[in-house]
Amino acid sequence: MEDWLREIEGKEAHDPLLMNQNKWRVWVHGPVIVGAGPSGLAVAACLREKSVPSVILERSNCIASLWQLKTYDRLRLHLPKQFCELPFMPFPSHFPTYPSKQQFVEYLENYAQRFGIRPRFNETVHHAHFDSTIGFWRVKTLSKMDKTTEYMCRCLIVATGENAEAVLPDIPGIHDFANPIRHTSFYKTGEHFRGKRVLVVGCGNSGMEVCLDLCNHNATPSLVVRDTVHVLPREMLGKSTFGLSMWLLKWFPMRLVDRFLLMVSWLMLGDTSELGLDRPRLGPLELKNLSGKTPVLDVGTLAKIKGGDIKVRPGIKRLKRHTVEFVDGRTENYDAIILATGYKSNVPYWLKEEDMFSKEDGYPRRPFPNGWKGINGLYAVGFTKKGLLGASMDAKRIAEDIERCWGAEANHRTVFARSHLPQSNS
Repeated sequence: MEDWLREIEGKEAHDPLLMNQNKWRVWVHGPVIVGAGPSGLAVAACLREKSVPSVILERSNCIASLWQLKTYDRLRLHLPKQFCELPFMPFPSHFPTYPSKQQFVEYLENYAQRFGIRPRFNETVHHAHFDSTIGFWRVKTLSKMDKTTEYMCRCLIVATGENAEAVLPDIPGIHDFANPIRHTSFYKTGEHFRGKRVLVVGCGNSGMEVCLDLCNHNATPSLVVRDTVHVLPREMLGKSTFGLSMWLLKWFPMRLVDRFLLMVSWLMLGDTSELGLDRPRLGPLELKNLSGKTPVLDVGTLAKIKGGDIKVRPGIKRLKRHTVEFVDGRTENYDAIILATGYKSNVPYWLKEEDMFSKEDGYPRRPFPNGWKGINGLYAVGFTKKGLLGASMDAKRIAEDIERCWGAEANHRTVFARSHLPQSNS
């Protein structure tokens, strides 16, 4: 096998396409992980604990770029910290129950340092495919200096996650609107919108919190609610709603737990349909389990809606130069529009394979808990629709599976071992 690799590398050394100073090829002794967010860090740490080396490729210049570069300042974890920790390292005890954005980034940086994780930054993967003739994945990246690198590896772990690219809706007249329109990935604080009328499109956790932040900075926000939505208190009966739900599910069926959550929510929050927030037919847990749609955990926005500080509006019919026409016929002027329309996977744009990932939404075709493994050494982490807890579970499964292959093939001195493990000179 070593002779075969040397022969390939010798031929490539005289390949004019590879002799270009801006083109490089790297043979990786272990898996390549695409993405240095929480999911990528988790699987790298799990592999490190099993003495399996890996290489992380990250298109940005930092770990957790979504958290560091594309989230608003007031963001906190929506779930208690014990449900958001990565494998082998809890949050510091002095952190609050719901750590801030800055505290979460600090935790991730300390996590990477503890496990010796050093991603290769500013390398955007633009193409990856499995070369069946040699049994390796070819992962091509482009750096900001226009340097092209091809990584050759036996295992490829996709950790770009569910939030790789912003979703921008196609609203009629969007190019006619003269005032600023920006996605929440470019929103930091309501300080820039003091005294302005702002329309927030999207009623998920981000849309609700952006509206609250705008209110706190003396802006006048309106919230577009196009679909039904479950709004739950962040805490119930002195416990986090999520933690209480997980405990109840150990003893009772999901539909019964949903009824309990809705009953307590009605007692604490009232009838949200009177505020223009109609609830879905399915309960919050059942809906999350079937579609991945997360209920909104209220942190104060509902009180602002009840007090009239935030107006609820239906779907948008069209945009004009300075006005927005809604589907109910109402027309209003706005100084800016914030699109809290979420994110999507970008896997179909760069990963060329047909079996594991759907071309429609970029998610594994097999639902949780079976979507973490494909064929030919392909894995996925961070696509569970179960948050950080789901990503950690998949990271452990992937590391265990790769360790089994690594150890079994090493014992039999197979092609995998000969091409990936350091060889003795004796």
